[in-house]
Amino acid sequence: MSILLSLQAVEAQTANQMPDLTAVTIPTEAEINIIDLAFKGGWIMIVLLLLSLMACYIFIQRLMVIRRAGKEDETFMNRIKDYIHEGKVDSALNLCRSTNTPSARMIEKGITRLGRPMNDVLVAIENVGNLEIAKLEKGFPLIATTAAGAPMLGFLGTVTGMVRAFFDMANAGTNVDISLLSGGIYEALVTTVGGLVVGIITLFAYNYLVSQVDNVVNKMEARTMEFMDLLNEPAN
Repeated sequence: MSILLSLQAVEAQTANQMPDLTAVTIPTEAEINIIDLAFKGGWIMIVLLLLSLMACYIFIQRLMVIRRAGKEDETFMNRIKDYIHEGKVDSALNLCRSTNTPSARMIEKGITRLGRPMNDVLVAIENVGNLEIAKLEKGFPLIATTAAGAPMLGFLGTVTGMVRAFFDMANAGTNVDISLLSGGIYEALVTTVGGLVVGIITLFAYNYLVSQVDNVVNKMEARTMEFMDLLNEPAN
């Protein structure tokens, strides 16, 4: 009987010593708020925001201009040929002036040089073409600068943030808290992330615009060749 009582006492003591698992609280994982994190990046994030807004505006505005320049009437050159063959130079000029495309302005310049040597006509058309391309590429240097400069601004913000984090750690003396250093480092890295995001997106946008301009240039060259062939036809 005494042995049974001893076993019951040991079981009761063991149960009292075991921790209450139901009382254990599971720590919740910290979540990153992108907006709050962006504000911690400092003034560099403001500069990156302004650059991204400027690049976005230029991209949309240039894309609209380039697409308008690339739209052409398929019957335009046929009508020009008919007017030239019939000797209706004024009608051909009026058609070019009423068509708001780079190719039409190039053909217009060529028509005004009719009767001159072929090289002079071609040079005049090419000069107008160069001016038209320059108009299409207006604002491209700003987008290219943003694509190259945004990551470097992000790195600058990271370096200055790391300097500040280590400065705070040095001033803390012997009471250095690891959270003080880690918090300063991850806040400093925010600018690098922001700079890379802006730079990568802007780079893709810039290359897309360049490809669209190349398509317009190809159409301009095709129209130039058609017009020069047209001028050679009467001589044959």
